[in-house]
Amino acid sequence: MIRTVNLTKKYGDMYAIRGIDLDLKKGDLFGFIGPNGAGKTTTMRIVATLLTPTYGEAYVCDHSIYTNPKEIRRLVGFMPDFFGVYDDMTVIEYLEFFAAAYKINGPARRKRCDEMLEIVDLDFKRDAYANTLSRGQTQRLGLARVMLHDPQVLLLDEPLSGLDPRARIEMRAMLRKLGALGKTIVVSSHILPELADVCNKVGIIDRGQMQECATVDEILRKVRPRIILLIEPVNTQLVQTVARHLEQHSLIDQVETLPTKIRVTLKENVTDYSGIAVSLLEAKLLFKHFGEEEINLESAFMALTRGVGAKI
Repeated sequence: MIRTVNLTKKYGDMYAIRGIDLDLKKGDLFGFIGPNGAGKTTTMRIVATLLTPTYGEAYVCDHSIYTNPKEIRRLVGFMPDFFGVYDDMTVIEYLEFFAAAYKINGPARRKRCDEMLEIVDLDFKRDAYANTLSRGQTQRLGLARVMLHDPQVLLLDEPLSGLDPRARIEMRAMLRKLGALGKTIVVSSHILPELADVCNKVGIIDRGQMQECATVDEILRKVRPRIILLIEPVNTQLVQTVARHLEQHSLIDQVETLPTKIRVTLKENVTDYSGIAVSLLEAKLLFKHFGEEEINLESAFMALTRGVGAKI
């Protein structure tokens, strides 16, 4: 659905983006992660045909941004970080105005607008003036607007920015709902943990260059190639005993004792560690917690952009 090849944009001697390669399929929900100024918006604007690259190529549904930009605009819904609403229009009037621009006419126009309000859970505000909506409600109205023409691709630039905690939760739920519709969605954000549970793929961009582009699990595995376990005995007095037992296990490379837990680093390429738990139970060394030490996207981003993945 979206493919970019060596996509590059320069302003004078400065690179906004350099060599961006993407390959997103139908139904992908792609999290585009990076700090402000990393190149996320530039990439999305090029894909939306709102900006011309210095060189490189981008395709949307096999249409080139150079040879068929009008068709791409029919297939894409782009929502910028901040957008204006008209002071003297109600929510339903605002949507009908844009539906008319998309040449949705007659009874189909009101029907389509009503459907979009229902999808974004904003039907209860249909008669409110658009400029009276909260930031979160305005973002949902923006989503409704970009979906009026039933685009195959949604480009959402920082849709979580500036939202309060409740609105962020609602927006994440909205993204899952849109993903279930089979759309290909690109969501940019610098709020790193927000995207981990909604996206099936993630791209980490820094200083205009893509550092990683893979599934969340693949990225976390690259940052920490060996599995680290945290084991908490039922009694803190057993910590040293459990640690000595674990040091003898063939799957374990390193054992570190903490005040109430043991931190265990497995050997390279070990993914099945069920035998360790069995070994503890057979030795009657009971535990109340046994599981992998978590690493989140925020830690992954810091590691990948600083090149210190081995230290995490």
